[in-house]
Amino acid sequence: MPATKDTNGTWSSRFYIINHKGEKLRKRKRGFKTKKEALEYEREFLSKSNFQNTMSFESLCEIYFEDLQHRLRQNTFLTKEHIILKKILPFFKKMKVEDISPAIIRKWQGKMLSAINPTSQKKYSLTYIKTINNQLVAILNYAVKFHNLNENPCHKAGSIGKKNADEMSIWTLQEFNSFVTLLKHKPVSYTGFNVLFWTGIRIGELLALTVKDVDFKNKNLKINKSYQRLKGEDVVTEPKTPKSKRVIEISDFLLEIIKEYIDKLYEPTPDTRLFNSTKYRFEHDMKLYSGKAGLHRIRIHDLRHSHASFLINNNVNILAVSQRLGHEKIETTLNIYSHLYKESHDYMMNILNNKD
Repeated sequence: MPATKDTNGTWSSRFYIINHKGEKLRKRKRGFKTKKEALEYEREFLSKSNFQNTMSFESLCEIYFEDLQHRLRQNTFLTKEHIILKKILPFFKKMKVEDISPAIIRKWQGKMLSAINPTSQKKYSLTYIKTINNQLVAILNYAVKFHNLNENPCHKAGSIGKKNADEMSIWTLQEFNSFVTLLKHKPVSYTGFNVLFWTGIRIGELLALTVKDVDFKNKNLKINKSYQRLKGEDVVTEPKTPKSKRVIEISDFLLEIIKEYIDKLYEPTPDTRLFNSTKYRFEHDMKLYSGKAGLHRIRIHDLRHSHASFLINNNVNILAVSQRLGHEKIETTLNIYSHLYKESHDYMMNILNNKD
């Protein structure tokens, strides 16, 4: 149906759709400034409803989000959503899906490669660039699989970024000790950082730990949940993968640190969170006290890499490392840490070749 002008000078869009029951329903939306806007709304609504590739990229993203939010963990969905809304949608927003060509994608890729991170005032890392590009690939793969897009133009455009960083940022045991010693006056951070370094668990797993997760008799930690602060609310979910549910053996040294910490808590119950805090506290203290210790700055997640490096350099086999970290497949561990095994091998061969 044509757009009509209302008495207040704005335009209305009126048209019919067929719902999933085969019923003919009339749709109407008022308040458009121009006739063109009213007609464009009708065209876009019908394209989206019928999953036609004449719909805008923005409409495709809306459908994609609706599909994903019921299939992913909340924090995973929010991460994807943030990348798409901030790094992808602004460029492709009004384009028709069918008009997005490899050349257009390469133009967007060029913008991403030259973009400046407003926080660091530096270009984004190539691993982050790879993550952004992968999100665009996933959206258009979704359109190919479910909405009859002939092919994904990203495949012809080629990829950008790197899957893995050139070098892994870690701390040695000596570097960690010089850092954590400065935090003895802050029990939450001191205990938390020791647990992170000596177990290799993720920050979300640390923040979800409760008193009953510490088994002093059998000397282990039970990892069965993860904590995030999402949109101002505390959210405790299942761990990242099924294999992330695990029991980690811990040393007498670490047990003693944890015991002293729990003894100072006010009337803890078995369900009391050990670290009633957020990731921000640990990020802040890592930045501040690594600077005071004169160390190169690493991320909290790099303490997990530091733990793995410590184990590998002390000849712990790859299967044990993989199980301790909670990786779903041993291949994941090998892909991340294979270079460390090569360094250990080179060191061994150097010793053997110089035995005299």
